[in-house]
Amino acid sequence: MLALEWLANARGIMQKIEETQLENIKTAATAMADSIEKGHWVHTFGCGHATIPIEEMYPRIGGFVGFHPMVEQAMTFFTGITGQGGIHQFLFLERAEGYGNAIMKNYHFEKEDVMWIFSHTGINNVNIDVALKAKELGMKVIAFGSVAEAKGKTTRHPSGKTIFEIADIVVDSCVPVVDASVVLKNHQDKVGPLSTLGFITLVWMTVTTCAEILADRGVKLYIHPSHNVPGDTTAHERLDACLAEYKRRVATV
Repeated sequence: MLALEWLANARGIMQKIEETQLENIKTAATAMADSIEKGHWVHTFGCGHATIPIEEMYPRIGGFVGFHPMVEQAMTFFTGITGQGGIHQFLFLERAEGYGNAIMKNYHFEKEDVMWIFSHTGINNVNIDVALKAKELGMKVIAFGSVAEAKGKTTRHPSGKTIFEIADIVVDSCVPVVDASVVLKNHQDKVGPLSTLGFITLVWMTVTTCAEILADRGVKLYIHPSHNVPGDTTAHERLDACLAEYKRRVATV
């Protein structure tokens, strides 16, 4: 049964992350905690399905203020597939040199901020543009992706570097570079990709580690509560406090 084969592959990715990436996760989470503690931002960026971990971490129940999602509609909303905002336009944009620089012009950054980028292969121009601009502005750059598997792949960027060669801290998603993991008879291409699962696993391992570091330092976190639990009479008040804190902080971006 191919469903069980995919499940075994998924478990294998999570196990490999646990076995090989804990120190890298702690290093990344510490850099994020240092920034958030000082009232700065961890900016999060990705393209295509690499926007899913960004949308997962904030805002959502169990997430907390400190992570600023930078999600371009043209880079994520291509579910029409063809026609307006389709796949062909998306593929062009993620490979277009200079598009990432145009995105960065829309925000205010400080050198104490952190830029957290998700990129499975690390070779596309828009992510590299964002990473290089962030470093130029003095920010620490953290990249999550298929680091080991992507070695040897040729970057599309004129810098000659992949995002993993540019970043200050890298965390390996441990996902095969082909992404899909299950062989289907009579077909050349596999089904059952793993990169989203790898990214989401790393997101919550990193964000919970960051939360632990901040809590141990005595920093108050504005955590989004569940507002669907019967009997929790203060959930909406806590949610309002989170959104008020985010609104206060984001006014500087």
